[in-house]
Parts: sequence; C-alpha cells; structure tokens
Amino acid sequence: MLYRKLGVTGLKVSAVGVGTWQFGGEWGRSYEQREADAILGRARELGINLIDTAECYGDHLSESLIGPAIRANRADWVLATKFGHHFHGPFDRTDEYDPQDVVKQLDASLKALQTDYVDLYQFHSGPDASFDRDGLWDTLNRQVEAGKIRHLGISIGSNRNLYQTAKAAEVGAGAIQVVYNRLDRAPEEEVFPSCEAQGLGVLARVPLASGFLSGKYKPGAAFASSDVRSRRDREDSDRLLREAEEIRRTEVPEGVDMASWALAWCLAHPAVTAVIPGCKDVAQVEANAAVVSLVQPGHPQDI
Repeated sequence: MLYRKLGVTGLKVSAVGVGTWQFGGEWGRSYEQREADAILGRARELGINLIDTAECYGDHLSESLIGPAIRANRADWVLATKFGHHFHGPFDRTDEYDPQDVVKQLDASLKALQTDYVDLYQFHSGPDASFDRDGLWDTLNRQVEAGKIRHLGISIGSNRNLYQTAKAAEVGAGAIQVVYNRLDRAPEEEVFPSCEAQGLGVLARVPLASGFLSGKYKPGAAFASSDVRSRRDREDSDRLLREAEEIRRTEVPEGVDMASWALAWCLAHPAVTAVIPGCKDVAQVEANAAVVSLVQPGHPQDI
C-alpha cells in the first residue's frame, strides 16, 4: 500500500480508502454485519487504513456497521465521519448545524462507531450560511480540545466551493473532501490551488464518477429503477457514458482496467491525498487496493 500525509493534519493515510455510503442502504441493498466485517477486514489486510462515513448514511447505520468491524483494531484506522444532517429515509435528509445539535450528532457517531474519538470530523456539504453559523467552529474546536475529535475537515457540497475551502485554515480545518474524477475536473481550477496554498489534505470522493468510469457501461446503457443512477437525467447519463467511452478509447492504456486507471488518474494530481471509492464487496476492495501499482512515485504527499 502507498501512504501519504493528509496535509497539515499529519495523519498517515492510505492513498486508497474505503467509502461507506453503501452501508447506509441508499445503494439499493442492505448490508449485514458479516459483510461489513469481511470488507473492512480485507481492507486492513491490504494495508488500507482510511474509512470515510457520515452521520446520515442511514441514521448512523453505516457507522454502526463500521464500529464492531474495527473495534478490535481501532488504533490501526484513520476514521473520518461527518456532521450536519438528520436522516429520515432514503434520500430524505434535513440540515442541522446548530452547534449544540452538532455535539449531539458527534456523540451519536461515537456511540455507533464504538470509539471515544474520530480522527477527522467533517462539515457535511452544507451551504455557506450554515458554514458561518455563529459558534459552530468554536464549539467544534472545543470538542478537539476535549479529545473527541483529532482533526476537523470540510466536505464541500459543490466542487467549485472556494468560499469554504479558502476559510479552512481560519476555522481550524486541515482537510477538504471534494468530488473529483476524470469526468469532473472543476476542483483543479480554484479549489486545489487553495488547498495547496494552505497545506490541506484532499480526499477525492466519487472518483469513478458513480460508476461511469468503471468500464462496465456502454453509451445507451439504462439503469434499473432500484439503481441510484436511475435518478439522473437520462440525457446527462448518456452524455457521461459517451465521454467515458471516448476516454477509454483514447486515454486508458491497452490491458489496463478502466476503473483502476481512473483511480490512479485521480491520485496523480499533486493536491490529492487519497481516493475514497465505495465498494460493494471484498473483490472490489481488492481491485481498489491494487491501483497503487499504477501510481508513479514522487507525489508531494508521499510518505
């Protein structure tokens, strides 16, 4: 496994992490504890030490599957979760950034995760007005002082949100999470330069563009109604599939799996610390971990 320093946090993280939105049930299926145990157990065997989850992947459901799976080796993991939403049902969430409620969210996350601290606690894709909520960051920094949080981060909702990115150091955040992939390069314009200037770590989410860069789908493919991608505009989906096919034809080397190439492509950017792809099973964890063999040495955050 390849390891990098997550910016000014100093955390040593695997370049490939495990995204766990799927554990919350919105991928169209539910997970049992044994499945989470197998996925995270194999990830640890392969040297992966970064887990990203959130308060609203289910009502702390994803967290409640992660907690028992890593309880015996908690110190081996860099555990990142988020705050700012209440889950009411699939794709039904309400925002909540009141400082005292955020502390309750944190305590609920710690209980679900069966730990007394999180390594990275991230503002979860909220609007700028919520980001600037009176007392929010002072309250969060007091939780850092209390030892419940090791480091603060910001998961920006728009991959062009320079406002929140630029204020990261001011509020005490050391990492930015952002959508970044070969089909969506917007962060390269302003967000990444700001991250580099502040010494922030960067976690790239949706690195496979919700599967459009997996190599599994050809232009014209239709997704089942149970598939979250069926919620997309059909014309937009067709456009992405055509772009992905052109990338596969002109950029992916012969004999290289497209999904692996797409993850390695993200990791090549000097601002990107790690990718956090979702994975539905052990086989996908293994494929994701193998990506590091395609990554060239010399990245500025390599350890």
